[in-house]
Amino acid sequence: MTSIDRLSALLERFRVRAHLFHSGPLCGVTRLDALPGRGFLHVLRRGELVVTHRAGAGAPRRIEVREPSVLFYPRPVAHEFYNAPAEGSDFTCASLDFDGGDRHPLARALPALVLLPSRRVQGLEQALALLFAETDRVRCGHRLLADRLFEVVLLQLLRWLLDHPDEGGISAGLLAGLSDPKLARALVAVHEDPGRAWSLERMAAEAGMSRSAFAVRFRAVVGETPAEHLSNWRLAIAQAQLRQGRSIKAIATELGYANPSALSRVFAQRVGTSPRGWLRSLQEPGTASP
Repeated sequence: MTSIDRLSALLERFRVRAHLFHSGPLCGVTRLDALPGRGFLHVLRRGELVVTHRAGAGAPRRIEVREPSVLFYPRPVAHEFYNAPAEGSDFTCASLDFDGGDRHPLARALPALVLLPSRRVQGLEQALALLFAETDRVRCGHRLLADRLFEVVLLQLLRWLLDHPDEGGISAGLLAGLSDPKLARALVAVHEDPGRAWSLERMAAEAGMSRSAFAVRFRAVVGETPAEHLSNWRLAIAQAQLRQGRSIKAIATELGYANPSALSRVFAQRVGTSPRGWLRSLQEPGTASP
């Protein structure tokens, strides 16, 4: 694939923030619950462990991990660890907070669990060495630095998945589209400039394909039509910016809608309520953001 940055536009608009919460031995059974908008990133440096999931979670019921590995949960999935390393700082974990929760494009595009031996991801071992150097002992700022290093590890994993979608369990979806040399050019162009007057012809031209071939390939690989992807991308941006306190008028102009009413109509059709009603729902106790 010709040089193209397939991740920056996505992750600049929709951040993923890592937070170190464990480093060291685990005793007995350790259970991690699923919380809305939260994922996990676990790193096993040495030893073995068993991880289990509930039926219907989208991940195998039982997995044995027998070599240094990374376990990445992009969506809320409850899981339990058995027989994790009982001595030393050979197991470290971070929670992942996805901007937009379940509507984060990566959370929607990835499988429930990505499990990779560390040796398979080029450059990952160096980042993990730095990570464990920070988690092995307490030093000034070690928690903040560990958080950033977990984010580096995550970015390296995503790069690897873009280059090896089949090995990473990526089927149809956004990452599959970004892994396609031609579709990636159109997707990145849309992600970087969502307010442009995108037509099917214009997107196909970015991909260097005919209109009909582009439409068929896009639907097969990404799992939605180009128009649906554009609308969903704009809607995800609108929700993120509404959370930040921006006005629907300013957002509509930037996203290429003729007026705020046009954006509000699309918003209500897709979300089931007006932007104002949706914002109110986020403020209600016990209400998870859609």
